[in-house]
Amino acid sequence: MPKNKEHIIDCIQLINSENIGPVTFFKLLQEYGSVKNALAMLPKLKKFSLFSRSAAEVELAKAEEKGVRILTFDDDEYPDNLKQIDDAPPLLYVLGRSDILNSELSLAIVGSRNASINGRKTASRIAYDLTNYGVTIISGMARGIDSAAHKGAMYAQQQKGTTIAVLGTGVDVPYPKENSALYEQILQNGAIVSEFPLGTQPQATNFPRRNRIVSALSKGTLIVEAATNSGSLITARLALEQGKDIFAIPGAPNDERASGPNKLIKEGAVLVENAEDILSVLSSSCQKKIKKESAFSLNNFAEKNEFVSSLKTKKTDTELCAESEEKTKIIDYISFDGVYVDEVIRACGEDASLVALELLELEMSGVIIRLPGNKVARLK
Repeated sequence: MPKNKEHIIDCIQLINSENIGPVTFFKLLQEYGSVKNALAMLPKLKKFSLFSRSAAEVELAKAEEKGVRILTFDDDEYPDNLKQIDDAPPLLYVLGRSDILNSELSLAIVGSRNASINGRKTASRIAYDLTNYGVTIISGMARGIDSAAHKGAMYAQQQKGTTIAVLGTGVDVPYPKENSALYEQILQNGAIVSEFPLGTQPQATNFPRRNRIVSALSKGTLIVEAATNSGSLITARLALEQGKDIFAIPGAPNDERASGPNKLIKEGAVLVENAEDILSVLSSSCQKKIKKESAFSLNNFAEKNEFVSSLKTKKTDTELCAESEEKTKIIDYISFDGVYVDEVIRACGEDASLVALELLELEMSGVIIRLPGNKVARLK
């Protein structure tokens, strides 16, 4: 059996042993130097009961049969953001694209399961706009806001947008069942992840644990609608503890679903009305990161994300004048009846990422509006 498989089985065996959670797992690792050494010492420690080796082997075999990747904490593809928290899951089960787990730009969008129509539309629209600018949307695939965020992300990039769903069940257990179709859609271009063993059914205690992964994977967290005692506010608190940016959509004072976001805004969360409010903060954070890493990785970072690349340098007065002229030219290609964005790009001859930025500015200025089917139209 290859050494890598042996290591995965060691990790499965240790994390599933009695009285061992993520924090204890890493304490044992620090104490004994390796997972294998910790397993050898476990029978001598009365507090713990060793998980069956054969059961761990069966778990890996089931994962391979179902096309599930099991990433250990020291795997190259294990998300860097997740490594930063003390209680990071030693194992991460992944269905779909593991490569997007380390996205340079990412945002968690969470909120009420019993969301209003307006709340769902807002979550979907912001997720759609952000995905078109290279931001990976992360949520928990719950009813309401979570589902709307995933759908908005998938509809972006000509209906090939990526999104990450973090489950409180095994990755092979879609939950809630009504989201089974959404689960399959996410897998087409995105990823389903979980720390729980295959076949794990929904339990109330699993979802708060799931929330720390949602917040840790992302660069920031947006709360759309949530009561003050909801799981979404738990996610916001975890994100704050992890040093992440917190965003919130304000709402009417008499709507209980707005009480959570309104409270967060009072406490210093960024008030959000549209995607641009989030982009300005995320791009600022990334500019700092680019500046810090420029000595050794700026080129690679820019190649991975054209949006960040376009923001990495300060514009001169001459460039700003030229940009104003480009806006005029671009608006001339847009009719009141609507035109496909691809046609605008071809007609003006500019880079797609630059045109996208121009269109976002025009939209936020109330000059144009986005239509279904990746079209834009001038406002009369």
